Amino acid sequence: MEPNIIHDENDLRFYADLGEDQAELTYTYPEDGVMDFDHTFVPEKSRGKGMADKLVKAGLDYVREKNYKFIPSCPVVEAYAKRHPEYNDLMT
Repeated sequence: MEPNIIHDENDLRFYADLGEDQAELTYTYPEDGVMDFDHTFVPEKSRGKGMADKLVKAGLDYVREKNYKFIPSCPVVEAYAKRHPEYNDLMT
């Protein structure tokens, strides 16, 4: 079963429950309308299954939905954006 990506706006993160663990993508708002994606974490036993990509896609889709821009401070987000140029117009 595919884990659900949840956006916790109070904790500034997107996450997925993976049984006993969670995978997450965290962010800050350095200015209005800009999300700085600063950290991605996937538990070791869940790596290599595309979970980081799912988290980043959820984050970038949210950015597009809100007409925001994003900063790819996390290397995982930066790498995803390079592989998916359809998000380039959203990058600051």
